[in-house]
Amino acid sequence: MVHPKKVKSLSTAEVASIFQRFSQIDPEPKGELEYVNAFTLLVAVVLSAQATDAGVNKATRRLFELAPSPAAMVALGQAVIEEHIKTIGLYRTKAKNVFLLSQLLLERHNGEVPAEREALEALPGVGRKTANVVLNIFFGQPTMAVDTHVFRVGNRTGMAIGANPLQVEQKLLRIVPQDYLLHAHHWLILHGRYICKARTPQCWQCPIAQWCRYEPKTPPPKAACPLS
Repeated sequence: MVHPKKVKSLSTAEVASIFQRFSQIDPEPKGELEYVNAFTLLVAVVLSAQATDAGVNKATRRLFELAPSPAAMVALGQAVIEEHIKTIGLYRTKAKNVFLLSQLLLERHNGEVPAEREALEALPGVGRKTANVVLNIFFGQPTMAVDTHVFRVGNRTGMAIGANPLQVEQKLLRIVPQDYLLHAHHWLILHGRYICKARTPQCWQCPIAQWCRYEPKTPPPKAACPLS
């Protein structure tokens, strides 16, 4: 990770150019977690902590067929939830949280997922990032979910330099043009996942390299020598 103090911040105009480029490449970016409603999205995001989206999707396809609602999840029981998600890291703790949050949704919200941050964060296993994802994807609110990818891209590029996720989130909310804010966290996550990777950023094929403050830019890998 580039130390925040070693990178010069991008200007507002440069950030606008970056998101204009993202928009041109992918006008309607989508998250990669599979879900069928607000509840299954919430559960999928809770399960995705310290896990890949692909791994979560593999584990939840059958789970969501059996329990697409809080009532069905509670009826399933914690032990059965564990069996379905045991390929995911921290699965016992996550199964407990999924069971408990399902109970609380029934008790406090008539089985509906609330569209308010405070109510979401009051649920077991739901932190600020998880709440932001649900509010953005399902309820269409222009929130900024800062995961490890967004945190890295914000700091490395100079777009939003911060020592912690909340600082990066607040800076992005201030500097990202309003027209791009709804999709911004998706663009940044996908960029960090596939281009601006942690160990070896693929600068040679980065669509926003001309604005990025990261130096030195990573050169393309050397071509394999042909067999003689």
